[in-house]
Amino acid sequence: MTDSLSHRASQWRLRTRTLEFPRRPLVMGIVNVTPDSFSDGGQFLDVDAAVAHALRLVADGADLLDIGGESTRPNAAIVDSDEERRRVLPVIERLGGQVRVPISIDTSKAAVARAAIEAGAEIINDVTALTGEPQMIDVARETSTGVCVMHMQGTPRTMQDNPTYTEVVAEVRDYLRQRRDALVAAGIERERICLDPGIGFGKTREHNIDLMRHCFGLHELGCPVLVGHSRKAFLGKLIGDKDGDRTNATVWSSLSLAVQGVQIIRVHDVRLVREALTVFEAAGGLRP
Repeated sequence: MTDSLSHRASQWRLRTRTLEFPRRPLVMGIVNVTPDSFSDGGQFLDVDAAVAHALRLVADGADLLDIGGESTRPNAAIVDSDEERRRVLPVIERLGGQVRVPISIDTSKAAVARAAIEAGAEIINDVTALTGEPQMIDVARETSTGVCVMHMQGTPRTMQDNPTYTEVVAEVRDYLRQRRDALVAAGIERERICLDPGIGFGKTREHNIDLMRHCFGLHELGCPVLVGHSRKAFLGKLIGDKDGDRTNATVWSSLSLAVQGVQIIRVHDVRLVREALTVFEAAGGLRP
């Protein structure tokens, strides 16, 4: 793992700024402006509620905010572009005047991404790795945003039907390498690309655990690594309580990702994760 950390990216170029990565991960707070997200659907569908939640996450220590208007849980309903924009744009516009942290738009639709960027977003976080709509690459290139590309087997509607791999770690790494190279060839600078192994997206519990244990290997691709494992079902199964609270499991697994040099972790419980990382680092947990 030490050799892999020597390739760890130290920066991520966004639309108007560059993120510098300390030894501990940056924390991305999740703001789901949806009625049906798997963990907090419906809680922040109202604009005022979503903005208040985002401001709490920043006060709790979020380094970035990820705003999404369409659930990507298994079998989630498809949302059209107009409805997705109606949900997220007022939130992004209001936050743009109140927070200094970068805002990410979690979408696979080019029209939504472009509108969100015009409203102030700095990052496109696309679960389809910019393959869902061909225009998304044009938006990313023309606006010079940061992009996060994720691995997913299938679609959110089909991804958990029967996820199958011969060697999940190698296959996910190879896919992310291919997408990185394709985006660079399309004119998106490598320094603007972040990679996400897609925990929970077309993977079984065993696949997710294997990927979580080997995230350090993604550093060899030379891009920042983002992991979104927060409150996901495999954590409940792992601790033997699939219907229980997965908050503590999220915090504990975040420390493993920190040891592996993951640059960004995407979570619901920002304060708890941030406090755990702070204490873990102070106690020597992130020594090389």
